[in-house]
This record gives sequence, C-alpha cells and structure tokens, in this order.
Amino acid sequence: MKRDGHIHSPYCPHGSSDTFIQYIEKAISYNFTDITFTEHAPLPNNFIDPTPQQDSGMKPEYLMPYLEELKRLQKQYAEDIRIRIGLEVDYIKGYEQETRQFLDTYGHFLDDAILSVHFLQWQDTFVCIDFSPECFIDFSKQVGSVEQVYHLYYDTVLQSIKADLGPYKPKRIGHPSLVHKFQLAHTEKINDDIRLQEVLNVMKQDGYELDVNSAGLSKQYCQEPYPPFAFIKYCHAIELPYVFGSDAHSVGDLHQHYNVILPI
Repeated sequence: MKRDGHIHSPYCPHGSSDTFIQYIEKAISYNFTDITFTEHAPLPNNFIDPTPQQDSGMKPEYLMPYLEELKRLQKQYAEDIRIRIGLEVDYIKGYEQETRQFLDTYGHFLDDAILSVHFLQWQDTFVCIDFSPECFIDFSKQVGSVEQVYHLYYDTVLQSIKADLGPYKPKRIGHPSLVHKFQLAHTEKINDDIRLQEVLNVMKQDGYELDVNSAGLSKQYCQEPYPPFAFIKYCHAIELPYVFGSDAHSVGDLHQHYNVILPI
C-alpha cells in the first residue's frame, strides 16, 4: 500500500483552490493506492482564532458539502484508489467538551482523522504556534524563553493524547514536533529529545499512531520532517505505527519528500 494520510483541499481557507480531482489524479499518477483528505475541521464556535485572517479552520457551513463531495468521489474513483474521508481536528486546551460534541456529531462520517496542536495557551490568550517566525519569537518572550515554549508545546500534545474526546477521537497524532518549524529563525538549539521521546512513548502506550509529516522539509526555517529523522527511526525501535503525510495544501505539495521519508 502506498499511502498519503494528510492532505488538504479546496475547502482550506488558507490553502489553494486546487480541486479534489487534481489531487486525486496526481495521486493515481504517482501510484498511490490510499489517500486521506484531512481538511482543518471547523474550530469551536466560542473559540477566537488568533490568526490575523481567522482562517485556521474550515467554515462550519462548508463541512457537509466537503463530506458529501468526498463521498461522491470515493465512489467515482473506487476502482482506481482508496479515498478516505478525514479531518484534521485541533486540540485546544479548555475546549475539550466542544471538540467532543463536534466529534460526536460528525465523527461517524469519517474514515480517518488526525488530532493536532496548533494553538498554545499562555495565561488568558492563545497563539497559533506555526503562524510566523515573528509570532513565535514574540510568544517566546511572553512565556519566558524558546525552551519554555517547547515544554508548553509538548505538555499540550500530551494533554491531547490523554484527553477524553469520545469514541470518535482521532487515533493519529499530527506533526508532534511542529514547535520546530521556526528553529532556524530563533537560532536557539533546544535539546528536546527527552520530551519528544516521551510523547512518542505515550502514543505507543495508549495505542495511537503517528503522522510522519514531510512538510517541515519544505519550510524555510525548519528543514526537517515532523518528527525529525532520528525519531522516525525511534518509532521503528518502539514499534509505533505511523502514516506518511505530505500535509499538502496545494497539488504541487502532494506527496512531497515521500521517497526521502520512507527509506528511514
């Protein structure tokens, strides 16, 4: 099976207008047999998106059209490729009840899903940790240091793994080293090996799988996958199951670095 389990879509408010069919036809041409569209799920209604355009999640009114269009395409391409209907769901500390209610309502429509941390809480405010290097550096000053942001991030990922989000909670944890995205911008070398191993060990212990996400290799200030190569090898050592994900937000990014990641 040749699989890409993390793909966005024309329903992404901060992505491209490339069509589902463009993604699907490219996947078929690259001999992929299994793909999952994991559009950013709508954020809780009572959560204020801290990004300038407030475009981190799909608009709620687009959710059912997204699901229905993918259901039709599943049937249309059934003989050529397996298309899984999925979502990338945000874990937001303090919004567990709202997230569970969302999953209880829509989870039965899904074949696959990812649980990711993009937002960190500090005192009474949230920040989108992967929005920009300037935002990340400003946030590190608020929190106290880059190293403290790293600890806050891993603490939040562990909370996401342990959170009770109901029977439809995603079983795959998204890009667990996303906090590395701007490591070449802040230029501080943070040794977070123990924390990242801790996250992977808890995932293994609790029966989750990992989103091995190649997008970081294309990010100017990251230049490594999420998690880094050494930790993909560590997943082999502890027998933590993982799924390759290109995290494509355009057709051009689809399956990016697949052949670099998979030999690991």
